[in-house]
Amino acid sequence: MTATLEATDAAPAVGEVPSFDVTLRIERYDPDAADPKPYWQEFTVRAHGTDRLLDALHSIKWDQDGSLTFRRSCAHGVCGSDAMRINGRNRLACKTLLKDLNPEKVITVEPIKGLPVEKDLIVDMEPFFASYREVMPFLMTTGNAPTRERLQSAAQRERYDDTTKCILCAACTTSCPVFWSDGQYFGPAAIVNAHRFIFDSRDEGGQQRLEILNDKEGVWRCRTTFNCTEACPRGIQVTQAIAEVKRAILTRTI
Repeated sequence: MTATLEATDAAPAVGEVPSFDVTLRIERYDPDAADPKPYWQEFTVRAHGTDRLLDALHSIKWDQDGSLTFRRSCAHGVCGSDAMRINGRNRLACKTLLKDLNPEKVITVEPIKGLPVEKDLIVDMEPFFASYREVMPFLMTTGNAPTRERLQSAAQRERYDDTTKCILCAACTTSCPVFWSDGQYFGPAAIVNAHRFIFDSRDEGGQQRLEILNDKEGVWRCRTTFNCTEACPRGIQVTQAIAEVKRAILTRTI
């Protein structure tokens, strides 16, 4: 099925950014349908090159098909809720400009892989967050609460700075072929968030987390394909962080 917005052929005014038609091919799924099988549906919208894919999805939902379902919140690449597969790659819809997707061709949009699809582009994130919780992603200390902040040097903070940037969008984990085929693998995002605390000089639970990640479904399932690093919208060196956790397990030094 193809839906098309009426477009004008009038020349743009001076200083006006020209618009064009762009077609999105979206994988749809409705669990309440009489025949609940995934199918593809195309929509054509009028857009500008500087529009985001999220803008195009909004145009479809608001003007063409209100049943189209997807997650979004902040729309500025902070909440991580609108991760999806765009032209075969995991991206955030709010950070993906149409001009960077070759809009002269049909743009494909699918839900991220490896997690159960609930409806259209929305997946069940619970398996992802279950792995996240299992690595205990919080500061672990002993003794009484301090009367002032726990101090650390700039060098100590730098040690884990990169992995503090994670927004839990699941783009890295759901780009991993091992995660697609092995539902028990912790996945890159859980390891990244464990890294953030393992190498925090104020934390006292590093060895405990290393034991958890030393499991057969932990860091050793990583095959170093770098899909996770390429998919991260925050530029985190995910594969490097996993390698550092592996090294810490082998050397027992943090």
